[in-house]
Amino acid sequence: MMKISFLLDSIDDGTVVLPEFQRGYVWTRDQVKGLFQSLYKRFPVGGLLIWNTRADVTALRGSNTAPAVNVKLLLDGQQRVTSLYGVLRGRPPEFFENPERTKAFTGLYFNLEDETFEFYRQTKMSGDPMWISVTDLMMQGPEEITTKLSDVADMHATDLVRYINRAQRLFSVRDIEFHDENISGEDKTVDVVVDIFNRVNSGGTKLSKGDLALARLCALRPAARDELRATVDRWGEAGFNFTIDWFLRCVNVVATGEARFEAMRDLSAEDFGLAMKQSEQAVDSVLNLVSTRLGLDHDRVLLGRYGIPAMVRFVVESGGSVSDTATQNRLLFWYIQQAMWGRYSNSTESTMDHDLAVLEESGLDGLIADLEVTRGTLRVRPEDFDTHTIGSRFYPILYMLTRVNDALDFGTGLPLSQHLLGKGSNLEVHHVFPKALLYDLGYLRPQVNAVANFAFLTSDSNKKLGRRPPSEYFAEAASAHPGVLASQWIPDDGALWATDNYLDFLEARRQLLATAANSLLDALNGGSADAHVAGSGGAPVDDGPNNELVSLSDWFAELGLARPDISGEIVDEETGEALVYPDAAWPEGIQEGLGEQVALLLERDEESEARLGELGYRFFTSISALRHHVEVLLNVDLDGDGVIGPLS
Repeated sequence: MMKISFLLDSIDDGTVVLPEFQRGYVWTRDQVKGLFQSLYKRFPVGGLLIWNTRADVTALRGSNTAPAVNVKLLLDGQQRVTSLYGVLRGRPPEFFENPERTKAFTGLYFNLEDETFEFYRQTKMSGDPMWISVTDLMMQGPEEITTKLSDVADMHATDLVRYINRAQRLFSVRDIEFHDENISGEDKTVDVVVDIFNRVNSGGTKLSKGDLALARLCALRPAARDELRATVDRWGEAGFNFTIDWFLRCVNVVATGEARFEAMRDLSAEDFGLAMKQSEQAVDSVLNLVSTRLGLDHDRVLLGRYGIPAMVRFVVESGGSVSDTATQNRLLFWYIQQAMWGRYSNSTESTMDHDLAVLEESGLDGLIADLEVTRGTLRVRPEDFDTHTIGSRFYPILYMLTRVNDALDFGTGLPLSQHLLGKGSNLEVHHVFPKALLYDLGYLRPQVNAVANFAFLTSDSNKKLGRRPPSEYFAEAASAHPGVLASQWIPDDGALWATDNYLDFLEARRQLLATAANSLLDALNGGSADAHVAGSGGAPVDDGPNNELVSLSDWFAELGLARPDISGEIVDEETGEALVYPDAAWPEGIQEGLGEQVALLLERDEESEARLGELGYRFFTSISALRHHVEVLLNVDLDGDGVIGPLS
């Protein structure tokens, strides 16, 4: 058992470490109020799960004399303890990474008359002695409250005693004991502890191995998280969004040659710092390579990111850079292949360890040969492009082909490159056959959003085409700009441009796209310099609401909520079969690990709505309705209209 006061003191002196995992702090004010109401009434509030891990300070801090120490990492109970710490100490604990979320535990007040908790509201509480600050009480003690109450005129002695007793009862929350379950022993590896946690916390957000490895590292090297975060943020500013967990995987691969985080157990601080620096430089090199050579220059088209750690290892082992064009081409060939076929979609660590071992023994040639043995063939078939939505693997392949082959804009006939200037020159995703036209004719959502129905155009050209059918604008584009259709892999058979032949058009275009993909891959695999560079056209956006979805995702992040999966698909976890295609989805909840699954479906579709209902999703059919839902969830007037929630 551990008293709350002792627990918080132990966090302050470093005996107990309260790391913020990737889920971060997600509790709402209502949950904080509920916790304190339960504690005040002495209701059960659950126990704690603590990992006792013995770490060698010499190994982590570079000291030759420092002894090994026991590190207690708080695993389960973080939301409760963070809330307690925030209210009782009046500040967030160390490692708190959600500064915008401190409002969830700032300004909690207690009413001495009706024994309820609320967050401060000036109009209701100012000048009312019945409302006392919980933080002030915990930090100053009940004596201050007693003095203030004694100064209240006309206070009856009986009432004064009753109020003082209630303040004392609230103050004594500090003496409530948590039951703490401790995990200890040399056999408790990162894998084992993560498994234990996820079994205990089966209803919440899963703990990752990277979370746990970093938590242990930060217990003895607090700067590690900030160092990793600074690098990840720098990549984010450049348009590539990675997690600390992912970057830590790269560092681990460079430092140990292994994917499993347990390999970092005995890594020294000096070696960790060196590996981090080498990894950062190598990731920069890889991103520059795939950006300039393949045109994959931002996050939404960066495919196969779990293949990058192996590339990082190769770059570091090659001296920090790969300047030989033939070697670059072979490396890019492997990168595209592993990404297209989802090399790391299952058993990520074991697959990565296998590839690292092959790379160590047989080099890049061995890595490619091993992938071919696993796949059976590395040829792209037309049916591989029979996918739909921006979330599919072959959407970035289409973007890559557009960039590498200098595809021409339908409206201007100019190559889609970084040299296009002006407000209307950003690339947008264009539906070759307009969505509205296809929906009117009864085509299903997966057919409408087939990758083979996508093309990239400048925003000006996209707007000018609007809802015009290709049977009209293809002929005009071909006449004005000879070669423009072929550059975008449009079949030259005019009969396929008719809406009645839409499915035949998709089949023919998939054939052309597969031929183009194989041509590029053959050039790379043969080391040909013909696999050239395409200029950057900027981040593509959907021709419909996708700009709004990106803004919506950013809005959620600013509120400390989970970013959605945009324009992807909800799949059966066992079979991998796509079940429904929402525009945005929060499979772990808007507050990760809490609440219901949520989806956004911008185009009314009875079949999709029914399927979302079967899967237990709460869905919204407009962004405004979803925003109002968030207002209600957070109990905050976010749009400043004086109303929380939907307008009546």
